[in-house]
Amino acid sequence: MPPARPPQSPITCHVLDSTSGKPAPDMRIRLDRLNTTGFVLQSQGVTDNDGRCSTLLPPGTVLEVGIFKITFFTSEYFTKRGILSFYPFVEIPFEVKSAEEHYHIPCLLSPYSYTTYRGS
Repeated sequence: MPPARPPQSPITCHVLDSTSGKPAPDMRIRLDRLNTTGFVLQSQGVTDNDGRCSTLLPPGTVLEVGIFKITFFTSEYFTKRGILSFYPFVEIPFEVKSAEEHYHIPCLLSPYSYTTYRGS
């Protein structure tokens, strides 16, 4: 039996820098939730050495169903590395339909493109 995973935030992300073929460490991340007046900050974080941010919300946080947005501050990341980029940030909206599920948002990034999908 594999070891149990440690408790984690119900929303996590992972950033891979396709220009280097490696994870993207030290990238600032922002999580917002949509309410009746617009998006409201829920938390902020920074990717670790493996390009992951698993601390956006405390483990065990019960999510509210609704629309969220995660923002990756890509220009800051590339500027620190002396690389010009096209996108100052990447915003990925997504919908939480079940409070019991885990939501993982990966981002595969280069200075002039990005892609995402729902991870596990």
